[in-house]
Amino acid sequence: MDDLENELCSLDEDLHEDSDFIENDSKKRKKPKLPLANVMRGDAVRETGFHRNTRMCLEHIRDAMLHHRWQEAAEYMACYSQILEDTAHNKAPQNKETVWRIGTEILHHHPKSTLADYKNIYERMKQSGIRHYLMICLEQSFHLMLHGHVADAKQQLSAGESWRYGKESAAQHQRIKLVQAYRSLLDYVSWCEKKSTASGSKYFDSDDHHSVHSYFRQASVSLRDILKSPGVWDPFILSYVEMLEFYEAHDEALKMLNDYAYDSSFPPNPNAHVYLYQYLKRHNAPEKNLMKVLKVLYALVPSHELALEYTSLLLRSEKSNAAHIALEVVLHMLDFACWRRNLGVWEQLQTIIQQLQTKADWQGVVTEKMAPRKDWWPALHFTSSHASQDSGENPELFRVKSSLSEVLLPDCSLKYTTEQKTNGKTPDSTTSGNNKVPMSSGGKRKLLKRRLDE
Repeated sequence: MDDLENELCSLDEDLHEDSDFIENDSKKRKKPKLPLANVMRGDAVRETGFHRNTRMCLEHIRDAMLHHRWQEAAEYMACYSQILEDTAHNKAPQNKETVWRIGTEILHHHPKSTLADYKNIYERMKQSGIRHYLMICLEQSFHLMLHGHVADAKQQLSAGESWRYGKESAAQHQRIKLVQAYRSLLDYVSWCEKKSTASGSKYFDSDDHHSVHSYFRQASVSLRDILKSPGVWDPFILSYVEMLEFYEAHDEALKMLNDYAYDSSFPPNPNAHVYLYQYLKRHNAPEKNLMKVLKVLYALVPSHELALEYTSLLLRSEKSNAAHIALEVVLHMLDFACWRRNLGVWEQLQTIIQQLQTKADWQGVVTEKMAPRKDWWPALHFTSSHASQDSGENPELFRVKSSLSEVLLPDCSLKYTTEQKTNGKTPDSTTSGNNKVPMSSGGKRKLLKRRLDE
């Protein structure tokens, strides 16, 4: 018996030493950065019956939404809204936003939801706190616009624009600007409707003109002020420019577009240069000005569709290196897979090569531009599968690419021009038995010379 007690005591001491060792070793180890899933938090320990019920209700809502059981989700949501009465102030804003987001999501998908249901939840959310007041006004106005209630949407935006609470923060200022911008956009919509109605009427009197102009003044004052703030304001500036063009205020419109495109305080925005180019083109601006705008756009987005117009302007210009720049632009376009099977881009490349061939150093220029591409362009453009697809679906594209293959990559063994055609006739090909092999322009010249020699 004494021996048993001694063994138990020694075992207890060993366990105690092991536990001390494990504890010391764990202190030396770094704590994991990610929390463990099964760690019991203090909030869960102090969870009351009310919190437990609302938590379980939220889990049922999520499960119902995940499986698109919207009626069931709506029934649970009616109970979960009691979370707004929670007295824990540190979680009140989070609870309000949860009710707002989930509630509107359920209404968006519920087959029997009405505008009255939306109004109830939006108004309740606006009255329950001030943190999301402006964003709720904006979202409610979007929903009203979507259902054709433009006047009600404008009323909501006007209420949000004039709303203030306490000391205005930077975030609140930005949201007010956003609300003001969309209210101005609705003024523009009203201006368009009034203008269309008045122009379609046989009797366009001074009252109609005054009514149309009043909407222009309301929209233009706000839009002019908003567009001074750095940001991406694409739909707003287009609306403002359209109104200015209608009243032939071209200088102001051009200044606005130039500031939007070139002001360094605004974020880089390719659309700003597109809008400026389109405006200049509509008003027959010199090609020199058009090229200046497209040059910046090409630097921002080499794959932009207007890069093709840029090359056309370059080829018509009197610059000595215009063809060199045009070649680089088109090759950059073809570096992107979206232009791989575009016939217009390949034909433009063919035109540029033909223009370059009038100069003595044209082969050196092409070799220089193609040097960084020779390792991966064959796989991108000139495989046997490309040849089969192009010859079957777009024979003209196959003909153009075949004529350019040896010019662009003379030192590469390409499978594109040696792909046999099985259906129909392949343009520009020679026959070897039953196999028809397409030939490049260089190959045709060699074949013609050999036949003449014979």
